[in-house]
Amino acid sequence: MAKEAGFPYSVNVDDSAGTPRDISNDITNFQFGTPRGVQDVTGVDKSAMERLLLLADASFSPNGVFNDATNFSHSVFKTVPSSSVPRTVALAVSGQTLSMEMLFTDYALTRAQDGSLVWTAPAVLANGTVPTWS
Repeated sequence: MAKEAGFPYSVNVDDSAGTPRDISNDITNFQFGTPRGVQDVTGVDKSAMERLLLLADASFSPNGVFNDATNFSHSVFKTVPSSSVPRTVALAVSGQTLSMEMLFTDYALTRAQDGSLVWTAPAVLANGTVPTWS
């Protein structure tokens, strides 16, 4: 496997009806994580830490530029405050894809002093399935 830059990335997010939408062009940056819980099981007979891996989790925090064209970021996220549906998020780069069922917890718009209109839409793992790259 070769070293590569982090582009181009493809980001698809389901709208509230479950239809995947490619909103890659609206996203300016994002962060995702796939952490695991850790339990400290160090006995008093040890001189170093001893741990067990626990449950897997995932988070996704995209940021982007407001776009209210049909099937782009605003039409995907505008229902976050009024619907409680899990949405598939698929991140793809260089033939590798990470798909996760996520719950979006907010759709926040910011109008900056310079007039720019941007958004953020944080999400957390929804369904107990371990996120796996394919």
